Amino acid sequence: MTRIQRAVLASGAGLVLAWAPASAHHSFSAEFDERRPITVSGCVTKVEWMNPHMHFYMDVRDANGKVTNWDFELGSPNALMHEGWTRSSLKIGDEVTVQGYRAKDGSNLVNAKTVKLANGQNVFGASSAPDAGAH
Repeated sequence: MTRIQRAVLASGAGLVLAWAPASAHHSFSAEFDERRPITVSGCVTKVEWMNPHMHFYMDVRDANGKVTNWDFELGSPNALMHEGWTRSSLKIGDEVTVQGYRAKDGSNLVNAKTVKLANGQNVFGASSAPDAGAH
């Protein structure tokens, strides 16, 4: 393989790798329903700081005592850091209350608008919801 062929192959591979995370990104209205606001409280079980959206998971107990694990989508790590978040802002075991918008498919996925920490501090979730700027 010539030097030029290797350079073309490496460039092509780089483009494919750069495209993959971007293709996973979606608009708010494609996945979430702004007419289905929800407030959920529970205990954080996992925190994922990754692009294009940070996610955290928490166990939520329903009225019958059944515990279900929910997935909460936040903004990008960069957007959250601009809002004052750090990697220690949300930890496994934290009790939190989240206001957001439920997924259109009815799954336990929520686009988080605000996260209220155990100390009572409301933290903006950097949601992509149309009204997210009104925090």
